[in-house]
Amino acid sequence: MTSLNLQSLKPQTGARRRKLRKGRGIAAGQGASCGFGMRGQKSRSGRPTRPGFEGGQMPLYRRVPKLKHFTLINPKNYTVINVAKLADLKAGSTVTLDSLVKAGIVTSPKHPLKVLGNGDLKVKLTVQAAAFTASARQKIEAAGGSCDVI
Repeated sequence: MTSLNLQSLKPQTGARRRKLRKGRGIAAGQGASCGFGMRGQKSRSGRPTRPGFEGGQMPLYRRVPKLKHFTLINPKNYTVINVAKLADLKAGSTVTLDSLVKAGIVTSPKHPLKVLGNGDLKVKLTVQAAAFTASARQKIEAAGGSCDVI
């Protein structure tokens, strides 16, 4: 085995190939049109169109919205209420969207009810809603109440 130094370094056999000489006659294999075909945009000099070019059609990178996120097609909308608003209610009562409308706490019940966890709760309540945040569920159950998902 020979020692490895700068003078003895050479590429592996078959690693370096001769450059194709294009346009040097029919016998060379890439004569006349050099493998670019007959006519058209891809046969011209200065040929390669820029990356993403789609022949004049509005390219994909310009068709896609330039937002941090795409808008949801069917978003889930909720009528939200915080736990702090439930603290005024009578102990042992059942809280639904209808009961909150009757109590005047919720004014526009367009969507299902979701209970959020801002505030404190000392009253035992049975809350029936479409969704609860983890903190809201924890505070309602800590006060002795229960959370029912409708």
